[in-house]
Amino acid sequence: MYFAIEGVIGVGKTTLARLLQPAFQAALLLEVFEENPFLSSFYSDRARYAFQTQMFFLLSRYHQQRRGVPAMLEQSEHLISDYTFEKDALFASINLVGDELDMYYRIQEALAEKIPQPDLMVYLRASTPTLMERIARRDRAYERMMEWDYIDQLNQAYDRFFLNQPHAMPVLVIDANALDYVRYVEDLQWVENRIRQALQLSPFQPELPMPRNHDQ
Repeated sequence: MYFAIEGVIGVGKTTLARLLQPAFQAALLLEVFEENPFLSSFYSDRARYAFQTQMFFLLSRYHQQRRGVPAMLEQSEHLISDYTFEKDALFASINLVGDELDMYYRIQEALAEKIPQPDLMVYLRASTPTLMERIARRDRAYERMMEWDYIDQLNQAYDRFFLNQPHAMPVLVIDANALDYVRYVEDLQWVENRIRQALQLSPFQPELPMPRNHDQ
């Protein structure tokens, strides 16, 4: 069983994947993004560094998933990833234009055929204000120059992709605005139960009410 957690920057994908790992006794495939040598320059000058940044990410994600997913599933019954290969094209659709975007799509389409698909995609949704607040709170150096409009564009692109387009595998949509699975175990248990329901992976409760809204 292999499921991937997706969502816009700052929504809490990696944190959730780490917290769910013990419950599912799963291997963990985490996206490597700090190594992109163009990333800091990209956030200061998107137009100039978009193509280099995008191609580095595409090839990095391809190599990681092409090799990592089969190898990890050979060693572990379950696997959790904090990203999907498809996400890269969402960023490209915003960051690239013209011939660069056309070239990107041709390469991405060829590589995507060789990528193992998850059994379930978990899409964590949050409003743009929530995302910006969480990005500011974690205070990563290369994210300090992120603009509201850029995150909002990504948010809209993710919604169009996960909510309005057909997919080969099931998509579980979770509203993460009011969830705090770091501080509240009931929030984490609720998310875990929803994933087990979607995968028909016991034990799970057929009905489990959404946790109450927590004080901010």
